[in-house]
Amino acid sequence: MKKTIVIACSILALASCKKEGKELTMKSDMAYASYGDSISADNVLSKEDVLVTYEKLSQGDTVAVKFRSNIKAVCKEKGCWMNLDLPENKEVFVKFKDYAFFVPTDSKNEEVIISGKAYVSVESIEDLKHYAKDGGKSQAAIDSITAPKTKYSLLADGVLIGK
Repeated sequence: MKKTIVIACSILALASCKKEGKELTMKSDMAYASYGDSISADNVLSKEDVLVTYEKLSQGDTVAVKFRSNIKAVCKEKGCWMNLDLPENKEVFVKFKDYAFFVPTDSKNEEVIISGKAYVSVESIEDLKHYAKDGGKSQAAIDSITAPKTKYSLLADGVLIGK
C-alpha cells in the first residue's frame, strides 16, 4: 500500500513539473512547444464551447477550461500576455500564472492549446493603454481609449503552441 502511494505521489510530482519551450508531439502528429505546466492536447474544447462558457460567467466567477484557438496578438516586449481568437469577433485576454513563464513574442497567428482559469474582468483605462502600447498600437489608438472595458480573461497555467 505504501509503495502504491509513493508511486502515485511521484507521478503527480513529475506531472506538475514546469516545462518551458520543450517540443512535444501529440496524437495529431502536430508538434507543439510547451510553456508553463505540462498539458496534453486531449479533451480540448472548441472556441465555440468556450464562448458559451464565458457568456454564462459573471464578474467574480472562475472556471477551469482547456481549449484550442489562434493567437491574435502577443506582448511584443516580452511575451507576458496574449489575445486569443473567439467566434463573433470576440477574444480572450491571457496572462500567465504567477508570471512564471512567457510565450515567444513572434507567436502571433499560431495555433494554441491553453489550460487555465477563465473569468470575466473589467480592465481600467490605465491597463488598457498599457496593453495597447505593449501590443505596438499607435499613439492615436492609445489616446482613443477613454473608458474601462469588460473582457474575457484567462489565467493560464499551461500552453502548447503549434510549430
